[in-house]
Amino acid sequence: MNQPYLSFLLLLGFVALNAGVLIGLSHLLAPRRPTALKDMPYESGMPPLGTAHERFSVKFYLVAMLFIVFDIETVFLIPWGTIFWGGGGGPSTGFLLVEMLVFMVILAAGYVYVWKRGALEWD
Repeated sequence: MNQPYLSFLLLLGFVALNAGVLIGLSHLLAPRRPTALKDMPYESGMPPLGTAHERFSVKFYLVAMLFIVFDIETVFLIPWGTIFWGGGGGPSTGFLLVEMLVFMVILAAGYVYVWKRGALEWD
């Protein structure tokens, strides 16, 4: 076995063992005095309204997916900026600029489409 992998596997085994031991000890040694008040869901000090199993609107999930598409995808700008401004020994800067502009145009077109469809309006 290669030496770098051995140290990683030992660390991974130690972390997994330590996590298992700590979780097991917390279940064994934790005091348990359940009451009806402790079993109720906590709603910022207010009595809960309705049940905890209410259905969410599909609009909530749509907004979450749009957040992933339009906000998290901009993480792709960080490596591009590092290569483009750092002057690394990669592709030419003209190619990188065109590639990122195409990416931004695709994201903008998707944003305009979603905006025109009314997916960003909350009822």
